[in-house]
Amino acid sequence: MPLSDTADFKPAKQHQQLGPAFFDEVAAADFPQLRLRYRNDRWAVRVGLGGLSESDWNDHFGSFAPLEGSLEAPLALRYHGHQFQVYNPQLGDGRGFLFAQCYDLEDGRLLDFGTKGSGQTPYSRDGDGRLTLKGGVREVLATEMLEALGVNTSKSFSLIETGEELWRGDEPSPTRSSVLVRLSHSHIRIGSFQRLLYLEEHENILKLMDYSIANYLPEAYRDATNERAVAFLEAVGRRVAETGARWMLAGFVHGVLNTDNINITGESFDYGPWRFTPTLDPSFTAAYFDQTRLYAFGRQPDVLLWNMTRLAECLLPFAAQKELEAALQNFALRFRDAFNAAMLDRLGLKSADAETDQNLAGAAWQFLAESGMPFERFFFDWRGADTKRAAASPEARTYESTAFKPVAALLSGYEPRTPDVAGHPHFQRAEPCTMLIDEVEAIWKPIAENDDWSAFTAKLEAIGEVRDAYAVSSR
Repeated sequence: MPLSDTADFKPAKQHQQLGPAFFDEVAAADFPQLRLRYRNDRWAVRVGLGGLSESDWNDHFGSFAPLEGSLEAPLALRYHGHQFQVYNPQLGDGRGFLFAQCYDLEDGRLLDFGTKGSGQTPYSRDGDGRLTLKGGVREVLATEMLEALGVNTSKSFSLIETGEELWRGDEPSPTRSSVLVRLSHSHIRIGSFQRLLYLEEHENILKLMDYSIANYLPEAYRDATNERAVAFLEAVGRRVAETGARWMLAGFVHGVLNTDNINITGESFDYGPWRFTPTLDPSFTAAYFDQTRLYAFGRQPDVLLWNMTRLAECLLPFAAQKELEAALQNFALRFRDAFNAAMLDRLGLKSADAETDQNLAGAAWQFLAESGMPFERFFFDWRGADTKRAAASPEARTYESTAFKPVAALLSGYEPRTPDVAGHPHFQRAEPCTMLIDEVEAIWKPIAENDDWSAFTAKLEAIGEVRDAYAVSSR
């Protein structure tokens, strides 16, 4: 279909360059109904698709008619991965595919349109290839909230209800179905490299690495293959560390940090049993099936390093083990620096110096852990180091405690990045905008019972205020 109302759209089909050893051409499911439930107009404008009518939108993102100039057929990507640190060679895009690619009109980066719930593929195993409507709603809420809080995340681009009844063991069945389209800077995962190592396809590892550098990580290019492999590992590690640090400062628990859920751009994606922690509790776990708390909130940094080590193993055919180990040893330092920077971002403060910034981050984190106060409340109260707003908070007594004195002393030496924080509508609210599990269930209940989307819409508007108040630009 010609995109007559989207003249600015810049299509791409770069992934086809890799060849059929990396994907399978597939067809989307034929859904009985297409009812648009969410459309990301901000990002639609940014990629030149803001002019699509609802009918054309459903045609492209529900029936998956090709976007002119992009992929002629959807591609189910091939990958393996460690699931809860047990290797699984039977993975791959089982209920999604790469539908199209384009270029970001603002920064020129290559973007993927990836799906979830779009039907069966050769990697579906015994699954139906579908997504529940509740699962789609949860992903929209997660990505919108994380983007507002400064996390490098995939964007929920479209959510369409598809009119099928699904049977699931973890929620009342039958339940409603949907298809989600997410916009990401890459769907190449650590598991994409692991599959090639497992199959001993070393030339394809090099091919995938060079494709990734050319399209996503150009700063990692080196003439010598061994130097290029080390620089690639460092570039991926830098991005993964920053995302992990920002998860922590958002109080976010991904829930399923398998190697197939970590991509080479370090972009947070593939949201299943995610949660936000109510308080700073290192043992807080998102997935009910994570019996050993492997992916608990406080263990996420260590798990990310473990996953990065798996990527390093895939690069051993091209670089010496000592070189790769040295690159991995920098991960902790990168995470620390990213954590300190994220703390300042959450508090809206100008940097003092590296040592003072680190002291503030450590003192604030220790206070949150020991006091048990609501996680998001602290950042809401102390945005811009505003003592007047903190004094008016329901937690004011907590801030008068001995435990808070080290934090108060450090905060007194900082300047806000913007002096008029208190004047923004978000900071005039009595309570911060949060996304705890009880709120998610409260948003879903009227949808499930009465097809009432008002709570969902209201929450997205509140998140929009957060995004505006924090002035977070896309990373």
